[in-house]
Amino acid sequence: MASVTIKDVARVAQVSVATVSRALNGHGNVAEEVRNRVLAAAQELRYTPHAAARSLSSRRTQTLGVVLPDLYGEFFSELMRGIDQIARAQRLHLLVSSYHGNPEEQGAALRAMRGRVDGLLVMSPFVTAPTLLSEHLEPSLPAVLINSQAGLDGTAVLGVDNHGGAMAMVEHLVASGHRRIAFIAGPQDNFDAHERLRGYREALQRLLPGAQEWVLPGDFDEASGHRAGRELLEASPRPDAVFAANDMMALGCLFAFAQAGVRVPADIALAGFDDIPLARYVHPALTTIRVNIAELGARAARLLIAKVAGEATNESSVLTTELIVRESSGEATRPPS
Repeated sequence: MASVTIKDVARVAQVSVATVSRALNGHGNVAEEVRNRVLAAAQELRYTPHAAARSLSSRRTQTLGVVLPDLYGEFFSELMRGIDQIARAQRLHLLVSSYHGNPEEQGAALRAMRGRVDGLLVMSPFVTAPTLLSEHLEPSLPAVLINSQAGLDGTAVLGVDNHGGAMAMVEHLVASGHRRIAFIAGPQDNFDAHERLRGYREALQRLLPGAQEWVLPGDFDEASGHRAGRELLEASPRPDAVFAANDMMALGCLFAFAQAGVRVPADIALAGFDDIPLARYVHPALTTIRVNIAELGARAARLLIAKVAGEATNESSVLTTELIVRESSGEATRPPS
């Protein structure tokens, strides 16, 4: 059986070959009714564009590069889900690389993308991200930074209101009657972690003047949350509430409390940040700050696709967060002290 060509799609859709090409490549100058007719014809004929031919004619690879600090965990899974949904809708491929939190490997991953992708989505949470990225990002390659510190000229940044979200959580815990509020921080060189710690500190100072901050080190993973939880169990007095800078650490802390027979929230309240899917299915369900992680990925992908097409500016934007109150934060059952 002869292979289906773009001319066959044009014949069935009753449009020109040029219109088929524009519709399949996601160009905006195609009427929606015509685009739907072309897509239906392509599906009916099981037409697949020849990748090499598309690259030669458009001088594009039809591929987006994604460089992340890690691929492990629900946060990155949700982020990739959002990116992938948009890429598939535009018939684009993804080339994904992780640098395992190592700045040197980040540079290698970025350099390896050159010539292989039409644009880059990069999550570089290092506090020194602008300096690191400027050394390895190709100036002519469209790029969008996710959850990264602003400051790199010519590159859009899409982030999360980490500071505002952390302040909202402290406000909730204080309003619930908790006074000794411990905070499990994220990595020291991580921009998100810095902003969440800043929000905790500012809210504590504003709402509980004179209160002593209580910060424990963490690494955004379950193991560091578990270590912090065990350390808090040795304290006297123990905290009224624990606010972890992400849900993975909160879940590790919850496990440490459960092992020790400490009840959440009756003995110690607990809260996290991100609202990963697992947060609502643990017992007790976790109070957290919701970040629409999949939407963060989708918005970043849409912005990059627009930049590749020359349709976008380099304006940065911040996604708002939402306080999600579940069973784990509870109300204080003993008088504030």
